[in-house]
Amino acid sequence: MTQNLDLLAETASAVRAAGSALLKRFGQAVRYETREELMAALSANDAVALAVLRPRLTALRPEARWVEEELEGGELPPGEWWVVDPVEGNINYLRGLPEWAVTATLVRDNQAVLTAVHVPLTGETYTALAGGGAAVDGRPLQVSATARLGLSLAATSYARPDEEESVVQRIGASTTAMIRDALVVRTSVPATLHLVNLAAGRLDVYWQLASARADLLPGALLVAEAGGTISDVDGRGWTPVSEGFLATTPRVHAEAVASLSL
Repeated sequence: MTQNLDLLAETASAVRAAGSALLKRFGQAVRYETREELMAALSANDAVALAVLRPRLTALRPEARWVEEELEGGELPPGEWWVVDPVEGNINYLRGLPEWAVTATLVRDNQAVLTAVHVPLTGETYTALAGGGAAVDGRPLQVSATARLGLSLAATSYARPDEEESVVQRIGASTTAMIRDALVVRTSVPATLHLVNLAAGRLDVYWQLASARADLLPGALLVAEAGGTISDVDGRGWTPVSEGFLATTPRVHAEAVASLSL
């Protein structure tokens, strides 16, 4: 456990350093006229963070491989992997919006071991260690005690642009259902910031259809270690292979599953 705590501290230091590098570039919205220009701008932001993260995280776990595509889902091959989103909420960063973060999660045999999420514009660093709890800047996190979906603040986002039409239809139907059943529904990206808010007791429900590992692994570990419930949208155990994701306070989970049973 002590070794993992030291590793977590170094991972948190790495995401903070990457966040500092990104802050130097952050400001007014970046202009783009084509999809190619947009992708180039997003890639340039990623490169700034990765120039800090890759050498530092590789030095921590030289044997761990890297997930190169942040929007991919599905199982990873056995062994250790760094699942990193260098600019989680990159489109927000590009537009000068404040909702973005830097995340790094160490995964071993498809189980998240530890995660660190840094939010540069607030200065907060969220950390979680499997079996060791979750914290923000060293203060323990605990999900809310909300017991009814009708009193819940819920949130959702979607994993990627150009989503399949069937998934788009399900996203629309699930949002309509939750607007009907929850108190308030927020819809925005990125997923990780919704999930850190759930872990901190600020939100009660988060769901997403069509999974992406880098979006969900950090927040899933934070919520679970803060006492929340993680499943797919049908209430079964969640893995990176699952087609949907649901995180809630424990007492709201059954109602949320029922609401999303489309």
